[in-house]
Amino acid sequence: MDPVESFRKQVSENIKRLGNDKEVQNLSRVWSKETNRNGYTYNFSWLGRPIIQYPQDIVAMQEIIWSTQPDLIVETGIAHGGSLIFSASMLELNAACGGKKDARVLGIDIDIRPHNREAIEAHPLARRIDMIQGSSISDDVTVRVKEAARGKESVLVILDSNHTHEHVLAELEAYAPLVTVGSYCLVYDTLIEDMPAELFPDRPWGPGNNPKTAVWEYLKSHSEFEIDESIPHKLLITVGPDGYLKRIR
Repeated sequence: MDPVESFRKQVSENIKRLGNDKEVQNLSRVWSKETNRNGYTYNFSWLGRPIIQYPQDIVAMQEIIWSTQPDLIVETGIAHGGSLIFSASMLELNAACGGKKDARVLGIDIDIRPHNREAIEAHPLARRIDMIQGSSISDDVTVRVKEAARGKESVLVILDSNHTHEHVLAELEAYAPLVTVGSYCLVYDTLIEDMPAELFPDRPWGPGNNPKTAVWEYLKSHSEFEIDESIPHKLLITVGPDGYLKRIR
């Protein structure tokens, strides 16, 4: 067997074993529960901006952006802008390696705070970033996003704003259809379903009402997407179990 193919086969078998190992899967959930009590996801930054993600999911995003070569990444939820900067930096690397030179990131947030906007717009990678302030599920915003996606060859969508079932389901209905075949709609914080309600005392979401329940509901009538289980299985630590949705048709 070709050595490259042999290595890929080994990796695939590793991932399959991890996915079937219920003990290690449960340990990963325990780790997530205990570390999130202390705001673990807030500890990291990307090129100077807080990113508020697990490092494991950041690595997965790099792999997806490289493999799909998007000319547009749509992100709901901006916060401090670290994820926008990350996506822009990956598009910059893609372009440097022969990918699309004019690929862009479009971020949406209901409240882009002035100090965050100023920092994002001052960043060296701001030339690849556009932002829209408004509710991600409002008609005027969704129309603008759909117009931005018109004619794009490869579109990647990341949903990471309000985490209630109703809101995420509305985002899926609005933005998942923009995803091109072979690309992904990433629904973050599906992990909420697997965490104790006590971790969300001042939030409108929790077990039974969160992005994962929205994903399950959406997939009942959208067979063009499937859950790519290999990604959370290989990461083990992820905010997106059942949230890596690949468009297959």
